Amino acid sequence: AVPRTEPELPLEAHSPNQKRRYFNQRRLRDPLGEGHACTWQTRLIKVARSVGCGCCVLWGKHLETNGFKVEMTERRDIAAFKSSLSIPKELESCHTGTIDDYVIEGHVPADAIKRLLAHRPDAIGLSVPGMPVGSPGMEGGTPEVYEVVLFGKSGSASFGRWKGSAPA
Repeated sequence: AVPRTEPELPLEAHSPNQKRRYFNQRRLRDPLGEGHACTWQTRLIKVARSVGCGCCVLWGKHLETNGFKVEMTERRDIAAFKSSLSIPKELESCHTGTIDDYVIEGHVPADAIKRLLAHRPDAIGLSVPGMPVGSPGMEGGTPEVYEVVLFGKSGSASFGRWKGSAPA
């Protein structure tokens, strides 16, 4: 039998457990509660990383833990690859991901990627420039507050401040 996602009776007629299941199912389809379909679940993100870089693997594990499928490859021509994707030099890091039509540069938290995919802004993608301590894949030490940057052809803007893998 296929599980139902919407109640057939008015919501008030259902038991508390049925209501809870209904709202949990809605939350899975719209994780931000903003009327956007859930597009990130089990989405494939292709990641190109510098040869021998270990933090990239840790970032990939962070994404997998948060519901993404990750396909990782090492590239010797990583600088040329980044340039081909229109990533500004000042926003570069050690690895680059692509998902749907977006570029994800550096240690971007999974929740920021989910928000990007839910809102679908007109942009090239997101970046966490450098390698901030405490960002996903760079755990250890005292976590820094860092900026997630939304960038496009016309410039860049803050997409939020983060500490660890949570908004600051």
